[in-house]
Amino acid sequence: MNDTPGWASPGSARSDGQGDGVPRPDEPADAAGPSSKWSKQQPPAGQWAPPTAPGGGPVPPVQAGWGGGQRSSWGGPPPAAKPGVIPLRPLGVGEILDGAVSTLRAHWRPVLAVTITVSVISQIADILVQRYVLPKAPSMDPDAGPEEALNQAVDAMQFSMLAMVPTLIIALIATLFVTAMLTIVVSRSVLGRQVTLSEAWSEARPRLLSLLGLTLAIVLMCTAAIAVGALPGILLGSDALGTLGGLAGVVVAIWLWVRYALASPALMLERQGIAPSMRRSAKLVNGAWWRTFGILLLVLVLTIIVSMIIAMPFGLLAYMADGDGLSGLFSGTTPEFGWPFLIITGIGAVIASAITYPISAGVTVLLYVDQRIRREALDLELARAAGVAGSGSSAPGDDTSRS
Repeated sequence: MNDTPGWASPGSARSDGQGDGVPRPDEPADAAGPSSKWSKQQPPAGQWAPPTAPGGGPVPPVQAGWGGGQRSSWGGPPPAAKPGVIPLRPLGVGEILDGAVSTLRAHWRPVLAVTITVSVISQIADILVQRYVLPKAPSMDPDAGPEEALNQAVDAMQFSMLAMVPTLIIALIATLFVTAMLTIVVSRSVLGRQVTLSEAWSEARPRLLSLLGLTLAIVLMCTAAIAVGALPGILLGSDALGTLGGLAGVVVAIWLWVRYALASPALMLERQGIAPSMRRSAKLVNGAWWRTFGILLLVLVLTIIVSMIIAMPFGLLAYMADGDGLSGLFSGTTPEFGWPFLIITGIGAVIASAITYPISAGVTVLLYVDQRIRREALDLELARAAGVAGSGSSAPGDDTSRS
């Protein structure tokens, strides 16, 4: 017998002596006839026998289903073990997102310590670069003619692209540290174990250089795909051909990005090199490219929306606090942003990063875990590692989803 509340083993018989000599509502108390103390409609003060199912057998117990509902045990297995933030079985999209959010709630101390620290340092570096390193934005003349206005637009676009380079480099380094440490936190949360900031750092630190090399390799591959696509049009001087080739290169870059999306958790958790981690990711994503792409795209859209929702009020507040910026906004000229604008928008960016970084990193790690569960029955190993009795079972039909 399982002592879990609300659980009874299927088909359990009466205990020894249970029901012996106990009168039933439809039978006499003794051979002489019905007892005067019992009504035919009232059960006796004894142990009830197990109710019977329509076929005459015992009624099976009712169990909690995966979706939070109830499931009968007629032909159905018990629920999968859930020692941590996810059940140990193939996951749905909602469960992956919920697992990432649950990790943030369950381990908020190390998660927020990592994300806030990295976000603050990266935002300070970004503000200093914008203030002291980048050149001033080109001025815009609202009374300029068509040709001059076109030249001004081109200069503004070139300045924006130049200003994005240090920001992207800083963001890349920040994401590197956050991904490395949060991968350790999420992997522990799957097993239901706590992890401190120092433990996460000690495990992630030896892999930082390899993770940096992996990140740069993927970025260079995607950039090279776009450049190769646009190169024929650039050499022939055809803008249309260059645009079409660039778009084809973007498609190839997206394919590469998804194909190697699981390389970073493979590198961190399996402690492999750069090339083996990329091959590992390609193997796990093979046959599930569209599913992986859809989940990553969904998370990207959600993080962008959350960042915009948080950044908009801080941006308006920054314009109001910075007199030059607000006056420049209404005058139609290029605003001269001061320290108040940069500091207030930086605070908004830190808050947005503290929320979006853990979700993005958590989804990537849980996608890796989910694919290994489907392909390699990792749920059994995780159940044993978590000390779960019975080593977590899977849903009926999940054997086909593992292939």
